[in-house]
Amino acid sequence: MKSFINYLTDITYPSENQRKNEIWDIEGRLKNGNQIFKFDIRPLKPSKDRLEKVGYFKSKADKMVFEAEKEWVLFDLEELHEYIKSSNKKDFNIDELIDNLSWNLILQKKI
Repeated sequence: MKSFINYLTDITYPSENQRKNEIWDIEGRLKNGNQIFKFDIRPLKPSKDRLEKVGYFKSKADKMVFEAEKEWVLFDLEELHEYIKSSNKKDFNIDELIDNLSWNLILQKKI
């Protein structure tokens, strides 16, 4: 996930207290962007027969970042939380989120 940092400028890192209580990993501006966001960039972790990423409703992050083989997929955390609350499910796949959320951004990895 560290290579996602290459897509940002004006980078700030949280204090240990912010990381623990606000649950975000890095703050910065997407290159060619005009707004600073807090990002949750925690990686996917193996769990039984799949990879998963656990999120928290108390997070102060603005965007959640997922790493795929050839791209980064970003979701607006407020919209993601609303989608999760309105559904009766706990598990979602990235394709479902891309199809159902209006704010998502796919950044091709630099090879």
